[in-house]
Amino acid sequence: MTPLRRAAHRMPEHDAETQGGLRRLNLVMLLAPLAVVGALLVAADARTGWDAAILVPGVIAALVAVERWTAGDLSRVVLPCLVITAAVWPLGVLVVGSATASYGLTIVGPLVIPQLRRHRGMAAWGLIGFVAAVGATRPAVSQESVAGVLTSYVLVPTVVTGVATGLNFANRRFYALMERAREREAELAVARERIRFASDLHDIQGHTLHVVKLKIALAEKLVGSDLERVRQELREVRALVGDTIAQTKELAYAQRRLNLSAELENAKNLFEAAGIRVRVDREADGDERVDELLGQVLRETTTNILRHSQAEQVRITLSETGIVIVNDGVRADLVPRLRGLSTLGERVAGDGGELRVEQKDGRFLTAADLPRPPSGATL
Repeated sequence: MTPLRRAAHRMPEHDAETQGGLRRLNLVMLLAPLAVVGALLVAADARTGWDAAILVPGVIAALVAVERWTAGDLSRVVLPCLVITAAVWPLGVLVVGSATASYGLTIVGPLVIPQLRRHRGMAAWGLIGFVAAVGATRPAVSQESVAGVLTSYVLVPTVVTGVATGLNFANRRFYALMERAREREAELAVARERIRFASDLHDIQGHTLHVVKLKIALAEKLVGSDLERVRQELREVRALVGDTIAQTKELAYAQRRLNLSAELENAKNLFEAAGIRVRVDREADGDERVDELLGQVLRETTTNILRHSQAEQVRITLSETGIVIVNDGVRADLVPRLRGLSTLGERVAGDGGELRVEQKDGRFLTAADLPRPPSGATL
């Protein structure tokens, strides 16, 4: 599986994991408190077993709706839950005398309405109107004061229903924004993978093509005087092209690993073949991950020196977590042209390190510093 396909394959898994986490969070934060509040309201308003038999189904229907809503499967239970809670409210008003019998309806209704494909505003006002209208029938069967009845059975349930509906509209909007954010995150992950792949491909192909160009130019010069050396250079070109093909395949299947020692030896051979004196100071061996990044810096810098400078000498200093490369023969317009180093600098920074380039007095310095891996870390 290629890196881009693997990145795309991980996106559904990431979304499923995120949704699962949100569902668990919703269940913990919503279901238990709603169940406790519903039980307390039933206990406060139910004076007989028949009263409880009327009120309890509304609470149960609300909890079922919430549980299915967190699972993204509300449509399977929405109709029975809505019918039950809508029936409990008038029965609670007219039979039980419960001002809180609208509890289930104020949960199920606001969950359903924001998920309607159209006419959501009309449905919201219809729900609020139904709650208010049912509550307004209480004076017909009650001797209580009209003002008290209207406050308890009309004003409070209507306001609660309106607020709950508004909050669920906001909640749906929030989830839509999160979904778009996940989509953008997935797109950025693919884009980053493409940039990384393009950068690695540039490292491999650009470096090889320039070396091949140098070797062929050398073979042209020697074709009339040293035929054996020409054959040797052509054999090396063939081997180099074969190695590049293998590295390209490894890159395509995310199996490529740079070896710093091999890159160091390759850089020395290339500099010497180009008539450039090279000095290497290696203070310590580094971690595998550090060596791979330092190898990329060395390869890119070697290509830049051969391509963009008229260097006569190069000094390479390696430490456990860093590399410093200094060369002479630098042109004044060099820095703006080194796009490969700029891209590589972003990769080094992504690993917590820093890539510095400095040009002064005809000399060019490339230095990469990486953080020391934690003791015992496995990379």
